[in-house]
Amino acid sequence: MKVCFKANDYRGLTDEEALKKLKAGGYNELPSHKSSGVLTIAIGVVTEPMFLLLVVSATLYLFLGDVQEGFLLLGFVFIIMGIEFHQEKKTENALNALKDMASPRALVIRNGLEKRIPGRELVLGDLFIVHEGDRVPADALVLQCLNLWVDESLLTGESVPVKKTEWTESAPSCNPGGDNIPFVYSGSMIVQGNALVVVTATGLDTEIGKIGKALESVTEEPTRLKKEMGKLVARLTVIGITLCAILVLVFTMTRGNILNGVLAGITLAMSILPEEFPVILTVFLAIGTFRMSKNNVLTRKPAAVETLGSATVLCTDKTGTLTINRMTVSRLYNGHEVVDLENSPCPKSFHTLVECGLLASQTNPYDPMEKAIEDLGKQTLKKNMPDDSKWNLIREYPLTKDFFVMSRVFSHQATHQNMVAAKGAPEDIALLCRLTRDQQKKLSAITEDFATRGLRILGVAMAENHQGELPESQNVFSFSFVGLIGLKDPIRPCVPRAVSECYKAGIRIIMITGDYPVTAINIGRDIGLRNPEHMITGQDLQAMTDDELSQRIKDVTVFARVVPEQKLKIVNALRKNNEIVAMTGDGVNDAPALKAADIGIAMGEKGTDVAREASDLILMDDNFSSIVTAIRMGRRICDNLRKALGYTFAIHVPITGLALIPVFFKNLPLMLWPVHVVFLEMIIDPACSIIFEAEQEEKNVMMRPPKPIDEPFFGASKIWMSCTQGLFILAAVFSVYGMGIHLGYTERAVRSLTFTCMIAANIATILSNRSWSRNIFHILFTPNPYVKWVVGGAVFFLGIVLNVPLLLDLVRFDRIRLSEAIICAAIGFSSITWFELHKRFRLKQKKTRN
Repeated sequence: MKVCFKANDYRGLTDEEALKKLKAGGYNELPSHKSSGVLTIAIGVVTEPMFLLLVVSATLYLFLGDVQEGFLLLGFVFIIMGIEFHQEKKTENALNALKDMASPRALVIRNGLEKRIPGRELVLGDLFIVHEGDRVPADALVLQCLNLWVDESLLTGESVPVKKTEWTESAPSCNPGGDNIPFVYSGSMIVQGNALVVVTATGLDTEIGKIGKALESVTEEPTRLKKEMGKLVARLTVIGITLCAILVLVFTMTRGNILNGVLAGITLAMSILPEEFPVILTVFLAIGTFRMSKNNVLTRKPAAVETLGSATVLCTDKTGTLTINRMTVSRLYNGHEVVDLENSPCPKSFHTLVECGLLASQTNPYDPMEKAIEDLGKQTLKKNMPDDSKWNLIREYPLTKDFFVMSRVFSHQATHQNMVAAKGAPEDIALLCRLTRDQQKKLSAITEDFATRGLRILGVAMAENHQGELPESQNVFSFSFVGLIGLKDPIRPCVPRAVSECYKAGIRIIMITGDYPVTAINIGRDIGLRNPEHMITGQDLQAMTDDELSQRIKDVTVFARVVPEQKLKIVNALRKNNEIVAMTGDGVNDAPALKAADIGIAMGEKGTDVAREASDLILMDDNFSSIVTAIRMGRRICDNLRKALGYTFAIHVPITGLALIPVFFKNLPLMLWPVHVVFLEMIIDPACSIIFEAEQEEKNVMMRPPKPIDEPFFGASKIWMSCTQGLFILAAVFSVYGMGIHLGYTERAVRSLTFTCMIAANIATILSNRSWSRNIFHILFTPNPYVKWVVGGAVFFLGIVLNVPLLLDLVRFDRIRLSEAIICAAIGFSSITWFELHKRFRLKQKKTRN
């Protein structure tokens, strides 16, 4: 039975054939969230409190005979719908792009070449390869397989994996469930082995499609941030309703006009209701995570964005994450002598070692070490490379978690004799070959020499077997030691800088590797780990109790010779010490640790679908520096979200004050009516959801310690700071209001002056809140593409309103002189003076402490 397969053996579909089938049959996906149309968005707007308040206000104006203002308010409805439509589409596009990237990948064969594509692009007749840990993206027929076991619990409810066999012409078609069926089904998980399969059904035609498993049926628990915002909105709503009721009562009692009292109450409700909060949260998380995906980090769970800012420990794999995962064979040992391949070619006396290493590796390998051995074989053996014309593979003995050796049994086509090639950890190879104590001592010395040079080391052995029946265990064979292969995987050039950046950000780095302790320590030194000699081996780890590990792990930097299952013990020990843990992983056995970690980070290139689904983040390029970039961007998103929330709080305070305070004084004219609040909202909405989202990161974003995880995202201190900003704006606006009344201006002129001051203060608050560390002059010279449009639009619109007679009458303004407008604007801008002084004082305090 032939159990290994090559892309060359099967050409697969051509790209043209696949494209035609894709157009004819559609994407391989189940129905999910449909795109929101104009009508859907319109219905969403209609059900919002702000819309309902506008409609009620317009109706009251029409009832009072004020037709112009009534229709003006109704006109604002369409403008708000336009803004909502733009934000909805922008968010939806980002979410759809993230969904496409998060879908299972397929290693497909097209044009005789292997390439990874999104699973949704598979079509009928496509050939693809599945490996341990992959989620099957489509129903398929098994052409070839090796020890293939599949978890079909999603379809059958049976938790026990089932064994698959290769298809024969006599095999009947059948339903999921049961052993020895030559079909794999979409949504099932490969738990062991690998296979070459051909697609037989996609999308709704798959077994999972037939039972209606759709993405839209999946509901997620609200994140901690959403819950916090929900509570805040609920409290503000209760306060708003209470104040509105009081306002309507006071207005009716003092001024005797219940309809105008209701309008005043609606104005107050519009000024208090925090309807921007849900918009801010949705836009920031959707667009922010999409930005992260452009930097090779895919966010599967929005809560991870907030948690990123709190990470205190980053546990990372070595191979492919800290290193480039492109290995080359650097040194060889054949049992007698060592050769350095970086300075000399491979001698003939080492050809047996190279050939045995090739036979012990997969044909057409994916593993970087096996690829390096294959490259060496092509360079040294050339035409004498072992192939299927000489050797037939008849059995494999895989690695186990207790014995790091894999063996492959071949039958020679000419002699029909069996030969076994094995490779694995040198210490286990020594046990397999039953080396004497002196031989083991010599091997240990060579192994340590290789390790001190930072090399990954594989031992190689071979055995001959003349028996007809193969044993169940590879330990039964009489192996002979062939040699050692030392492989070099250079660290990524960007890693030392990224490690240094993590330390400055208060994040501790722990390297977890299956390598030898000496190799791990050397790599740790090269990348700049602090105290890499503070190390625990997998053997020591296994012997420790949870309490012992929790104590030891406080100053440990490196874990060496660790198996994936032990990562969960490491995560639990760190969390027991109240650390916020980010953990990387790629294999099936890494899934429990990824799920247990506060931030599970799966590898996108070499990671399995099991690891991807258990994770919070997916690293698309498997690069450590991308993790650091994700932390930086996560902190930036959280910072900007707080700025947006702070600005929203700050600007609602003066609006509420202007709507509320004059009502309690019978002789004072009312300043704000619904039309004025809507005008202000047209500045506030894009400012909080567009300007702040696009704001650059603070310079100190990676120079401060992580945020405590139990600290509220937008707690009392930040609310108080924002409200203080609002009170200073209110003081500035009321000074203009009082000055206008004192100087004898008409009610409409006072409203013009006050509103001009309010717009200026609003713009100043936007600019000042763009950074909580830089002063206003630095901020003005920091680019943000949306500032000029929002600020420019507000100034332009205000200029038109103050100069067009029809609009002046509609909004109850009087024309004011340019000099008066400039004075009001200056007073409005002065409202941020205290906040700018506060930023400067706080910065000086930090410098003094440092």
